[in-house]
Amino acid sequence: MPFINLQVSGKENPVLAKELAKCISQLTKDVLNKRSEVTVVNVSFISDELWFVNSESLAELKTKSFHLHIKISDSTNLKIDKASYIEAVHHSLTAILGDIHPVSYTAIQEMKADAYGYEGLTIEYKYINNQKTKPLS
Repeated sequence: MPFINLQVSGKENPVLAKELAKCISQLTKDVLNKRSEVTVVNVSFISDELWFVNSESLAELKTKSFHLHIKISDSTNLKIDKASYIEAVHHSLTAILGDIHPVSYTAIQEMKADAYGYEGLTIEYKYINNQKTKPLS
Protein backbone atom coordinates (compact mmCIF):
# COMPACT_ATOMS: atom_id res chain seq x y z
CA MET A 1 0.00 0.00 0.00
CA PRO A 2 2.40 2.74 1.05
CA PHE A 3 4.91 3.76 -1.57
CA ILE A 4 7.65 5.93 -0.12
CA ASN A 5 10.22 8.00 -2.00
CA LEU A 6 12.97 9.23 0.28
CA GLN A 7 15.50 11.66 -1.11
CA VAL A 8 18.52 12.26 1.09
CA SER A 9 21.31 14.75 0.57
CA GLY A 10 24.81 13.37 0.28
CA LYS A 11 26.76 10.70 -1.56
CA GLU A 12 25.17 7.38 -2.46
CA ASN A 13 25.54 4.93 0.39
CA PRO A 14 23.79 1.52 0.16
CA VAL A 15 24.38 0.71 3.84
CA LEU A 16 22.81 4.00 4.93
CA ALA A 17 19.98 3.50 2.41
CA LYS A 18 19.13 0.13 3.98
CA GLU A 19 19.17 1.64 7.49
CA LEU A 20 16.89 4.47 6.35
CA ALA A 21 14.51 2.05 4.59
CA LYS A 22 14.25 -0.10 7.74
CA CYS A 23 13.64 2.95 9.92
CA ILE A 24 10.98 4.44 7.64
CA SER A 25 9.26 1.07 7.16
CA GLN A 26 9.07 0.60 10.94
CA LEU A 27 7.72 4.12 11.51
CA THR A 28 5.13 3.58 8.79
CA LYS A 29 4.01 0.38 10.50
CA ASP A 30 4.09 1.75 14.05
CA VAL A 31 2.63 5.23 13.50
CA LEU A 32 0.38 4.85 10.45
CA ASN A 33 -0.48 1.17 11.08
CA LYS A 34 0.53 0.11 7.56
CA ARG A 35 1.41 -3.48 6.69
CA SER A 36 5.17 -3.99 6.24
CA GLU A 37 4.75 -6.66 3.56
CA VAL A 38 3.22 -4.11 1.15
CA THR A 39 5.37 -1.10 2.09
CA VAL A 40 7.88 -0.03 -0.56
CA VAL A 41 10.73 2.40 0.15
CA ASN A 42 12.83 3.92 -2.61
CA VAL A 43 15.92 5.76 -1.34
CA SER A 44 17.88 8.12 -3.58
CA PHE A 45 20.77 10.42 -2.83
CA ILE A 46 21.31 13.93 -4.16
CA SER A 47 24.65 15.65 -3.92
CA ASP A 48 24.89 18.42 -1.31
CA GLU A 49 26.12 20.68 -4.13
CA LEU A 50 22.86 20.11 -6.06
CA TRP A 51 20.38 20.60 -3.19
CA PHE A 52 19.44 24.23 -2.58
CA VAL A 53 17.56 26.08 0.12
CA ASN A 54 16.99 29.76 -0.57
CA SER A 55 19.49 29.53 -3.46
CA GLU A 56 22.28 28.23 -1.21
CA SER A 57 23.54 24.67 -1.56
CA LEU A 58 23.61 22.34 1.41
CA ALA A 59 27.37 22.13 0.83
CA GLU A 60 27.58 25.88 1.42
CA LEU A 61 25.23 25.64 4.40
CA LYS A 62 27.17 22.67 5.79
CA THR A 63 24.03 20.72 6.64
CA LYS A 64 21.93 17.78 5.43
CA SER A 65 18.36 17.51 4.27
CA PHE A 66 15.72 15.01 3.18
CA HIS A 67 12.42 14.92 1.37
CA LEU A 68 10.07 12.04 2.13
CA HIS A 69 6.98 11.55 -0.02
CA ILE A 70 4.60 8.78 1.01
CA LYS A 71 1.47 7.65 -0.83
CA ILE A 72 -1.22 6.03 1.30
CA SER A 73 -4.87 5.15 0.80
CA ASP A 74 -7.25 8.05 1.35
CA SER A 75 -9.02 8.35 4.70
CA THR A 76 -7.13 5.52 6.39
CA ASN A 77 -5.43 7.74 8.98
CA LEU A 78 -6.51 10.51 11.31
CA LYS A 79 -4.91 13.97 11.24
CA ILE A 80 -3.13 13.20 14.53
CA ASP A 81 -1.63 10.02 12.98
CA LYS A 82 -0.26 12.02 10.06
CA ALA A 83 1.09 14.79 12.30
CA SER A 84 2.74 12.18 14.53
CA TYR A 85 4.28 10.49 11.48
CA ILE A 86 5.75 13.75 10.17
CA GLU A 87 7.23 14.47 13.61
CA ALA A 88 8.59 10.92 13.98
CA VAL A 89 10.18 10.97 10.52
CA HIS A 90 11.96 14.26 11.23
CA HIS A 91 13.17 13.09 14.64
CA SER A 92 14.35 9.69 13.36
CA LEU A 93 16.11 11.00 10.26
CA THR A 94 17.83 13.69 12.33
CA ALA A 95 19.09 10.95 14.66
CA ILE A 96 20.46 8.95 11.71
CA LEU A 97 21.75 11.72 9.43
CA GLY A 98 22.87 14.31 11.98
CA ASP A 99 22.45 18.05 11.46
CA ILE A 100 19.28 18.44 9.37
CA HIS A 101 18.22 21.71 7.76
CA PRO A 102 14.86 22.85 9.18
CA VAL A 103 13.49 22.95 5.63
CA SER A 104 13.37 19.16 5.31
CA TYR A 105 9.96 17.97 4.18
CA THR A 106 7.68 15.01 4.71
CA ALA A 107 4.66 14.89 2.38
CA ILE A 108 1.78 12.50 2.86
CA GLN A 109 -0.30 12.06 -0.28
CA GLU A 110 -3.64 10.36 0.18
CA MET A 111 -4.64 8.40 -2.91
CA LYS A 112 -8.25 7.54 -3.73
CA ALA A 113 -8.80 3.82 -3.18
CA ASP A 114 -10.32 3.44 -6.65
CA ALA A 115 -7.23 4.95 -8.28
CA TYR A 116 -4.40 3.23 -6.39
CA GLY A 117 -3.38 -0.38 -6.01
CA TYR A 118 -0.97 -3.26 -6.49
CA GLU A 119 -1.14 -6.76 -8.00
CA GLY A 120 -3.18 -5.16 -10.77
CA LEU A 121 -6.10 -4.48 -8.39
CA THR A 122 -7.29 -1.27 -6.78
CA ILE A 123 -7.27 -0.88 -3.02
CA GLU A 124 -11.04 -0.38 -3.19
CA TYR A 125 -11.51 -3.71 -4.98
CA LYS A 126 -9.31 -5.47 -2.42
CA TYR A 127 -11.28 -3.91 0.45
CA ILE A 128 -14.67 -4.87 -0.98
CA ASN A 129 -13.49 -8.40 -1.74
CA ASN A 130 -12.13 -8.73 1.80
CA GLN A 131 -15.49 -7.69 3.24
CA LYS A 132 -17.29 -10.35 1.21
CA THR A 133 -15.07 -13.11 2.60
CA LYS A 134 -15.42 -12.09 6.28
CA PRO A 135 -18.06 -14.03 8.22
CA LEU A 136 -20.82 -11.97 9.83
CA SER A 137 -20.74 -11.97 13.62
